Parts: sequence; structure tokens; C-alpha cells
Amino acid sequence: MGQEASQSSAIEVRGLTKSFGDRLALKGVSLTIARGESVVIFGPNGAGKTTLVKVLATILKPTSGRVLINALEVKSSAEAIRRHIGVVTHQTFLYGNLTAYENLDFYARMFDVPRRRERVQEVAALVGMTSRLHDRVSTLSRGMQQRISIARALLHKPGIMLLDEAETGLDPQATGLLWSAMRTGENGEPRTIILTTHNLERGFALCDRLLIMGQGKILYEASRQVLDLTGLIEAYQHCTGVRI
Repeated sequence: MGQEASQSSAIEVRGLTKSFGDRLALKGVSLTIARGESVVIFGPNGAGKTTLVKVLATILKPTSGRVLINALEVKSSAEAIRRHIGVVTHQTFLYGNLTAYENLDFYARMFDVPRRRERVQEVAALVGMTSRLHDRVSTLSRGMQQRISIARALLHKPGIMLLDEAETGLDPQATGLLWSAMRTGENGEPRTIILTTHNLERGFALCDRLLIMGQGKILYEASRQVLDLTGLIEAYQHCTGVRI
């Protein structure tokens, strides 16, 4: 994998494995994602989706293989990579005893965000939470907490978003609105997005390209342009053995 290829791609994964003791969660995964591309990963529980996202997010270290984020090696440049990525999972990682504003301000300080107060207001407006900024997080609904989690991920203007079951607690309308906020970067260009979800219909509507994972491997890959939802359901059932 040459430097030229790395510069033209947002994410490159080659021969990635990740083991937890005797259990191999990722088995030689290889994947290239272009800048501005939106990729949705489907798969049953235990397929390796979350483990893959955690490696890309520098939360977990690879056991073997090579992972580049914006041409930076995950193994040696984790701190620098974190400034390029925003991460949203089904866990909000917010402090319940602090207000939404205090949570966002805390993370803005961590990332040395310029014009910190103004930026907190900007991301709160993006996710429709301006009126609830000074409420304690513990008093907010699950969906509102997830909105603040998304706002936090956008604070430092990342070019890449890693979303692991990020729509948890959001209704379909909110998911659509927040997807628009995440999809478009500060310069008006599309962000690079990886999204994992169990919701085939919603994921299909959001992606440029889709993957199906199972048992730590990528089992299927297709562009949304060459597949319809029925075809996705058939491919999912065939690859995973799970009936929809």
C-alpha cells in the first residue's frame, strides 16, 4: 500500500486482525474508503462491526495488519488521528451531573477548540438543542442526550465521522436531520462517514456503499447504485443466515 494511495483515501485497512485472548474478533479485514464517501456496515451481533469502529477510532489497538486514517498510522499516531475523527456510539459518554453546555465546553477544552463558547452554540444549533443547553444531561431524554453526543463529536470540525449504532434513541425524523448535520462538513463538502446499524432500511437510505460483516470478516460489498432494498435483504440473509 503506497503513500500515493494513502493520500487519496480517508481510511485504508489492510489485513486487520484483532484478538481478545483466544477469540479472533477481526480476521484479516481489508477496506478502502474514499474521502467524502458514506459507508454503512451491517451485520448481526458479534460480526465485528463495533470492534472495527473501535480500532478506527483508536480505542482499540490492532493485533496485526495496517490501518491508516488520513495517511496516519493508527499504531503510532493515535493522538493526531483523534483530531481528524468524530465518534458517536450508542453510549453517550456524557457526564449526567453536568449541563449539556458544560459537557460540550469540557470537550471543547480537550480539543483546544478556538472560539470555544461560540462553537458550543454552533453545534448545539446544528442538533436542535440550543434551548436545552443549560439543562443537566441526566434530565434529558435518551434522544436528546444522543443529540448532545453528536454535537460533541462535531465540536472540532472532524473530516471523518465514525458512528456505531449512533441512531439509538432517535426517531426517524431526528435521524434524518442529524444525518444532514453530520454528512456536510464545515466547508460544505461531504464528510467521510462509517456507520454501523442493524436497521437495513435506514442504513440503505443513508449510504453510498454498504458492507455486510459476519464472524469477523467482510462477507459482502456493493454500491447502493447497483442494489435495491430487496436485494440488500436477500444478501444479508444469505451472508448471515439471519431471516428478516
